[in-house]
Amino acid sequence: MRLVDAWYDPSGRTRAWLWPLWPLSLLFATLGGVRRRILERRRGHGTALPPVVVIGNITLGGTGKTPLLIALARLLQAHGLRPGVVSRGHGGDGQPAFVTALSQPRQVGDEPLLIQRETGCPVRVDGNRQRAVQRLAAEHDCDVILSDDGLQHHAMPRALELVVIDGVRLLGNGHCLPAGPLREPAARLREVDWLVINGGAEDAAARLRARSGLSERQPPVTVMRLQPSAWVNVGSGQRLALAELPLVPGRALHAVAGIGNPERFFDTLRGLGLAPQCHAFADHHRFSAADLPFMQDATVLMTSKDAVKCEACAGPHCWSLEVEAQLTPEFTSALLATVQELVLARAATSTTQN
Repeated sequence: MRLVDAWYDPSGRTRAWLWPLWPLSLLFATLGGVRRRILERRRGHGTALPPVVVIGNITLGGTGKTPLLIALARLLQAHGLRPGVVSRGHGGDGQPAFVTALSQPRQVGDEPLLIQRETGCPVRVDGNRQRAVQRLAAEHDCDVILSDDGLQHHAMPRALELVVIDGVRLLGNGHCLPAGPLREPAARLREVDWLVINGGAEDAAARLRARSGLSERQPPVTVMRLQPSAWVNVGSGQRLALAELPLVPGRALHAVAGIGNPERFFDTLRGLGLAPQCHAFADHHRFSAADLPFMQDATVLMTSKDAVKCEACAGPHCWSLEVEAQLTPEFTSALLATVQELVLARAATSTTQN
């Protein structure tokens, strides 16, 4: 955590501490560029597969990709499209599999299971994204595929790239790993189709453009807000409005988060007027009852992503906070129109070839 805090330290006081890592960052960026060129040569360019929309990021850690993917899947479904989802399956056992509502997070990962339950989409987990896309297209009638992360899986074909940026953290100190949080140099952002800034101040987009050398128009930038919508009992599935959280006087209030940026969740709770004791865990942490010794005597709050891993051990006073990605009408209209054009173009090409 000390290293992550140094990457995102706005004061710059930890910058000198990271200087010895800068040569390794330069090597990381150079090797990453070579790897990208090699893998892109292997990328398929045919029209046999449905168009792939990548929802990724260039920073290490959580930025809000999963809520965005869920919102986009629902948007496409509402307009008659049949999206499928591919994911690496972080936190699972690493074995390729189709995800069902009854899958175990230890097998398929927490995010794929949450996505499947929230959208009903066919979901395929596989460390080889290209193979996952092919398998999903072969066994399900999908006309578009959403990739949960995968921006750096350069062998995977893609029609659109959406990059999610944390509106508070932005790109941190702007350096590649290990001296900074970037998986790829900031210049990579010039090549994507949309930047989606999750939260932050009104000037977040301007600050991002200034720090990454982006033009005023390319790529287009939109803003996303994660809006809390309901409390869901982790064990029973009971749903309550935000104002109906059953807080018992004298009962302690705890919050746990095993996500890429736990502080964002804790800040959200504080924004709802709550003051829990906060416990941060590593991203994709496999929770057990031993991690929650206070569970029987306290009200415990967690994210939806963590809730799918805590169902077996949750007490009656464990609640997850459901959030929804709020997107601008301009962005959703433009994205929907672009995806529909891609789907129609593929259908027309398939008809011609047949």
